[in-house]
Amino acid sequence: MATTHKILIADDNQANCELLEAYLVGLNCQIEVAEDGQATLDQVGAFRPDLILLDVMMPKFSGFEICKKLKSDPSTKSIMILMVTALNELGDIQRAVEVGADDFVSKPVNRVELLKRVENMLALKHVSDENERLRQYIERMEATR
Repeated sequence: MATTHKILIADDNQANCELLEAYLVGLNCQIEVAEDGQATLDQVGAFRPDLILLDVMMPKFSGFEICKKLKSDPSTKSIMILMVTALNELGDIQRAVEVGADDFVSKPVNRVELLKRVENMLALKHVSDENERLRQYIERMEATR
């Protein structure tokens, strides 16, 4: 049986959250929703998602601020972040990259594009986690020599 992934949808618009949830329903994943920047940070601590679908324009903290905070913290930097935004100016994309976003998709979200990006990001997260487990195993083996 495949691993169940955890996805956090962070968007202050309930209709957007429901749409994204509906798009992801066929994936083998647990989904939780956060309605603002602070709730997103709280949910990250409690839920420990593999992937966050992160809206840019949210109350309390913007998606850019959340992404920068998570990517600068060693305990959360491996969480994959897909910025979901109505902003599609070149400067916004550059800013998303600068704060550490792993990928981005523009609203209105295309279902097929979203699913493919999510699947690819979860596969990459799995490989990254496996590499980290192997690295730690090798370190433990070398320490016992």
